[in-house]
Amino acid sequence: MLRYDAGEVITAMATPFNEKREIDYPSVEKLARHLMENGSDAILIAGTTGESPTLTHDEEFELFYTVKATVCGGCKLIFSSGSNSTRTAVDTTKKMNEIGVDALLSVVPYYNKPNQQGLIEHFGAIARATELPIIIYNIPSRTGINMTPQTMAHLAKEYPHIIGVKQSYFDMDTLSEIKELCPEDFVIYSGDDSLTLPMLSLGAHGVISVASHVVGSEIKSMIRNFKLGQINAARNMHMTLYPLFKKLFMAPNPIPVKAVLSRLKIIENYVRRPLFELNEIERGELFDVLNKVLDELKGQ
Repeated sequence: MLRYDAGEVITAMATPFNEKREIDYPSVEKLARHLMENGSDAILIAGTTGESPTLTHDEEFELFYTVKATVCGGCKLIFSSGSNSTRTAVDTTKKMNEIGVDALLSVVPYYNKPNQQGLIEHFGAIARATELPIIIYNIPSRTGINMTPQTMAHLAKEYPHIIGVKQSYFDMDTLSEIKELCPEDFVIYSGDDSLTLPMLSLGAHGVISVASHVVGSEIKSMIRNFKLGQINAARNMHMTLYPLFKKLFMAPNPIPVKAVLSRLKIIENYVRRPLFELNEIERGELFDVLNKVLDELKGQ
């Protein structure tokens, strides 16, 4: 049994913008329906893929209300409530207690680089502010620090509603230590699509995904096959999807996935500054890989 099961495929949802780079709420609804119908067990709102550094809190809350009204309980909703300010993270967490979110994702504080004791104090304050399930988001490439397995284990044992981690760190030895030190019911999510299958082999439950905007059902199939012991089928799906997994990070996320979603006529291709859209050559390279992967899937 897991402490809390948000599903195997959680999509970190992109935030659609119009040409003025304001939130395009009709496209938010369209994208949310698309995700719910194509393999997503849960939707993560206002994460990095949603360009949270450029969103106001009012925009984040309106995004949540729009997605909630659209999916109507059809999948779970997770809100990215983290901050590099403990006070801000706690205040946002308290707000989430009131609006009906299913769980929270809270990132390791970025830029100010606290030590491990600082991380214990930060996440302890957040945990004391809510009874909602909390997923730690550990991504050293963006935050500048790595939460150690020992710190993770301390928090998991002290606060039962800290239910798991989104581990965006490629070191499998660290993942093994997390499995060794943390309670058995502590949930591990891959934070990188291309690492999902290897992380499943070490006990991960699923993925918080970007590629699931496009191939969510196929990622779900890969995870299901692995857990049913159909290892060759899972590996074959991974190898089919792998070129797309990598190409979706040819530029900072979510620039490539927004280009793909625009190509599929789901949203418009706009990102907020300081991000900048792919040029024509880059889009051509991306779409070549997309078309090859989709053609291969049709042939399976």
